[in-house]
Amino acid sequence: MARDYLNQPLNAMRRDDRGVDDEAWIGQFLQYAAVGTLALSYEGQPFVNTNLFVYNADAHCIYTHTARVGRTRAVIETNPRACFSVMEMGRMLPAPEALEFSVEYAGVTCFGTVSVVEDQEAATQALQLLLDKYAPHLHAGDDYRPPVSEELVRTTVFRLDIDSWSGKKKEVEEDFAGAFWYPEQPILTSVRERSSNP
Repeated sequence: MARDYLNQPLNAMRRDDRGVDDEAWIGQFLQYAAVGTLALSYEGQPFVNTNLFVYNADAHCIYTHTARVGRTRAVIETNPRACFSVMEMGRMLPAPEALEFSVEYAGVTCFGTVSVVEDQEAATQALQLLLDKYAPHLHAGDDYRPPVSEELVRTTVFRLDIDSWSGKKKEVEEDFAGAFWYPEQPILTSVRERSSNP
């Protein structure tokens, strides 16, 4: 009998053998992933916002920020239910049959409720967490002036409180026959130059 996918828990997976139950692994992935995608919906129309983010393990939440006004904030104010996803792609895995081609990957999806961080102190702390994640070699007060309350009128800080999450991974042995890396073609000049000058 086929599964009733629509009535399963949000974090249920079709391929249980690929699921990662290790919450420390999921948390670590969220700590280090560079970019995440926030998925929202308004009157049946989905929207995504791909952005920098930070996972706060102590509060079990994710912080992002956007402009003070815009579609993301407007949608959240009408429907705060959301999911958030990060992923990493490994090697391509060829096979004798086209249908069996695959790829190494790891991913985490979080489900929860998004709110606007209205409290200035909490918003400032969230922005500092973002700075600490993406510029750990720079220090507030020494290398740059930390965020100040006057600047908060120009941005919106969002907090996704995580209700549930799931992790998924496919990784094969190092000597997998024919495994190869996808030949990425960076769009950004800086990324192209970094790739050609390791």
